[in-house]
Amino acid sequence: MVEDGKHREMKALFDGHVVFLTGASSGIGAALAREFSQQGASVSLVARREDRLRELKREIESKAGQAEVCVCDVTDRNSLDEAVKTTVARFGKIDVAVANAGFGVTGMFERLTTDDFRRQFATNVFGVIDTIYAVLPFLKASRGRVAIVSSLMGRVGLPTGTPYGASKFALCGLAECLYYELAEYGIAVTCILPGLVESDIRRTDNRGVVHEDMPDPAPSWLVMPAERAAKIIVRGIYKKRPEVIVTHHAKLMILLSRHFPRTWRWMVRLATKRRMGVLERRRRGDLNRDA
Repeated sequence: MVEDGKHREMKALFDGHVVFLTGASSGIGAALAREFSQQGASVSLVARREDRLRELKREIESKAGQAEVCVCDVTDRNSLDEAVKTTVARFGKIDVAVANAGFGVTGMFERLTTDDFRRQFATNVFGVIDTIYAVLPFLKASRGRVAIVSSLMGRVGLPTGTPYGASKFALCGLAECLYYELAEYGIAVTCILPGLVESDIRRTDNRGVVHEDMPDPAPSWLVMPAERAAKIIVRGIYKKRPEVIVTHHAKLMILLSRHFPRTWRWMVRLATKRRMGVLERRRRGDLNRDA
């Protein structure tokens, strides 16, 4: 009976809460939507791919959950404001905001352009900033929580990923500053740092187009299932942890880079020496060859 009681308690971490979740159409975002719903929350599904969102909504509602579809591009502030308006009209409030929308621009720095960096930051940084601005009045009212999804590459710089890494480093700085500022309003801030997690991001080219038929180029043994990652993330948000690192390899890499920086840099340089071209091709298959 005690175990059953514990199980029921675990299943209601966000009972009665409303979650505003960007990037909800696939990968970590879709898994988070399912997990939040299982934990008792009503979920506002925010992303560009309406068909994916409606399919996810039907899945959640088939299990007695509540969800709302908000087709939205986070690079358009008016679109975000409309999504927030729709969410509040349906559920009356917002308790948790998860800024998860993002993609990765990759390639050798010398082959990229400033426009590649602008396109990357438009979604990964300014899209997150506008998401927070859009939901902030409602989070103040609920003394809620905000989660910013950065990346392992927000703490560890790696070659052939300068736009993505720079954007994710920016999110770590944003989260660190907001952790103190928003505490004044009773809002908890959590920075999420996933390693390799099941996702469409490695099937997305430098212009943000998803190639759904492409196999994931990452080694399958290293990729964490999205459902498992979602459980870790949701519990971290519930516990108001300032930082949640997802996957063992991400924890190891961040630990080495933080506490043994000279050794870590030597290891990375040794592993990548004269292999930049190979790394660039393998980063996301051949997607970006003509992107």
